[in-house]
Parts: sequence; C-alpha cells; structure tokens
Amino acid sequence: MAEAKVTRKAKPDEDADYITFPAIKVPKVMAPFQGFVDFIREQGVVGLAIGIVLGAQIKTLVDSFVASFVNPILGLLLPGNGDLATKVLRVSVGAKTAVFTWGAFLMQFISFVIVAGIVYYVVKGLKLDKIDKKKK
Repeated sequence: MAEAKVTRKAKPDEDADYITFPAIKVPKVMAPFQGFVDFIREQGVVGLAIGIVLGAQIKTLVDSFVASFVNPILGLLLPGNGDLATKVLRVSVGAKTAVFTWGAFLMQFISFVIVAGIVYYVVKGLKLDKIDKKKK
C-alpha cells in the first residue's frame, strides 16, 4: 500500500495543505487525522481488526466442529444417555435442587482450547508476531 505524505503549498496564504495518496488529493480537513493514521499503522490496529474478524469466524467453525463431532463422541464414551452438552449434575438439598450443566461447560472449554491452539500456531507459523512496525 502506498504511503500518504503531506504536501505543503509554496506560499503560506495559499489554500490548504494536501495529503497526497496515489492519484488522490485529500483536503486539509483530513490533515489532523494523519496522527491517527500513523497511530493505526504503528500499533497494528488494522491487523488487530482483521484478527478479530477471522478469530470470530474460526470460533464459529470450531464450535460447529465440537457440537457436530466431539460432543456426540464424548457423549457415547461417557456414562448415561445423550451427548456431552446434555450432561448435568443435580444436587438436592431438602426441597431445593441445583442443576450444574458441566457438559455444556466442558464443550465450551474444548472449543476454547482448540481456538487458542489454532490462533497460536497460525501466529507462530506465519511469523505474524514479528509483522508490526517497531516503535522508535
């Protein structure tokens, strides 16, 4: 991507400064935002935004994988009927009963571990941890 640069007019009383992009001139109104644009570039905010969007999609995919494959397999291996998401622990004290849905929690935990592993290996494998611009 081409870098923006601020071009100054020769005389101070002339119109305005311009930020010059390839074949695009943006009026001085945008010049105060140059610091913001630099901040975004230095801090890797665009990469962070892309990472959030991709991470959300990966999580959706992993949740579907866990619900479709891992959940039924673990449901077969564990005692009782049903899949992992339906496993509960009921505790009764007198007339009151508490229901702990440990199966649903375990299913979400498995999803988290898979997503964390995918993110870790993608970042390390593609060397994305070294891509940000260094601060001076």
